[in-house]
Amino acid sequence: MPIEDPATGRVFARTHAASPADVEQAVRTAHEVFASGVWSRVDRHHRADVLEKAAQLLTDRLDDLIAIEVQQTGRTIREMTAQVPSLTRWFKYYAALIRTEERAVLPTSGQLHNWIDRKPLGVVVQITPFNHPLLIAVKKLAPALAAGNSVIVKPSELTPLTTLMLGRILQEAGIPDGVFSVLPGYGTTTGKALVSHPLVRKVDVTGGTPAGRAIGAIAGSNLAAFTAELGGKAPVIVTRNANIDAAVNGVAFGSFIASGQTCIAATRIIVEQSMLPEFLDKLVTKVKSIESRIGSPTNPKSMMGPLVSNAQLEKVTELVGAAARDGLCVLTGGKRMLGMSPLDSTDLTHGYFYPPTVVAHGPKAMVLDSRLWREEAFGPVVVVVGFDTEQEALELANNSDFGLGAAVWTQDLSQAHRLSSAIESGIVWVNTHHRNDPSSPWGGIKSSGVGSENGIDAYHAYTTIKSTIINYASAEQSLATDDWFAEDPESVRYG
Repeated sequence: MPIEDPATGRVFARTHAASPADVEQAVRTAHEVFASGVWSRVDRHHRADVLEKAAQLLTDRLDDLIAIEVQQTGRTIREMTAQVPSLTRWFKYYAALIRTEERAVLPTSGQLHNWIDRKPLGVVVQITPFNHPLLIAVKKLAPALAAGNSVIVKPSELTPLTTLMLGRILQEAGIPDGVFSVLPGYGTTTGKALVSHPLVRKVDVTGGTPAGRAIGAIAGSNLAAFTAELGGKAPVIVTRNANIDAAVNGVAFGSFIASGQTCIAATRIIVEQSMLPEFLDKLVTKVKSIESRIGSPTNPKSMMGPLVSNAQLEKVTELVGAAARDGLCVLTGGKRMLGMSPLDSTDLTHGYFYPPTVVAHGPKAMVLDSRLWREEAFGPVVVVVGFDTEQEALELANNSDFGLGAAVWTQDLSQAHRLSSAIESGIVWVNTHHRNDPSSPWGGIKSSGVGSENGIDAYHAYTTIKSTIINYASAEQSLATDDWFAEDPESVRYG
């Protein structure tokens, strides 16, 4: 498979694309290793030690990981320098969780002792996307490995390199051979063979909603567990009680980080009418400042990188063009960037650079009917619309098939509670955006997915419950009360 640098359009690496035969070998090996108990039944403190060592080794390899992450995704080095070092927190969090996990003892009636164990599922498959190759892989891997599963990851065909590098780090940390495998490949071949394999006990996917639905149907046919973090069209409500400059900065970050290629990107900006003109003026000024500082992703001063591929560029271009044809106004941006960068003279023509774009000023009915309002663009494009009342703001925010992320900007505490409670979304931020922590659940509702990442719930989702009940009554007591078929029973039990 060719791996392309989105900033230059140049193929800089190639990887093997795993065949169905490769998948069969990897799954069967993972299953055999799981059954052997070399990882699945090893002492939990040993697993925690390995995860903590992985965190240290990742820290030691940061420079190499960041450089490749920048080259394969096109994201700026300032983004990757901030993101990649934070990944150690997931390994450390789940190491701490399994060291301190408590098991329930249930209040069962009678002379019975009933406790709960959590056991690993077996072979699990994880499908990761192009936008956060390492982050999303680590978010999924850490709880799965902590629980004792064997894990196979299929990274995006666009960005597999750092996941392959992570495999070597985990092997060096002490993950036994066969417990963790990386199988680069295409979704229609490698991915399909993985998720349909009868020995796979869980599938965890991050990607688009259509792909998630198709994968979920296959996993369900095998009665495999399924977690999916899918598409989004995050609404952001900005009220007149917000600090307008903080709100503009927050919207710009939520909208244009990773060139808008995130599932929780702030894409539908809903602003109270009384401050809409001032908000738009400030947002456009901020956006033009960002555009003037777009250059080579390896330049620490560059604010935003290219889209990941030509196909993604064409999709964004089409959606913005359709909005313009429908009568919406493109206030800034809206056309592919060509020529020399004003920041560092990088020739943007060879890459897939698209500027941060603000679309507004259309009749509300027209905005709500536009594809740009309804469909996930996965690019640096926002639609801004006004509102008069809180109820109208909520109706606009909830006017979507998606429900992953959302945000509210207000300094009024009561209003913050009212709005955040009523927004239909798995995650709501107030006066911030895109906050992410290993302990904080991350998942959506409606067409945005099933289940969640992070926290103890993600760990539980990689386990199955085992209930053990021990009768500690004496033999004499059992003979007196538990002979169901006695000739002349004085009392019987059931349950």
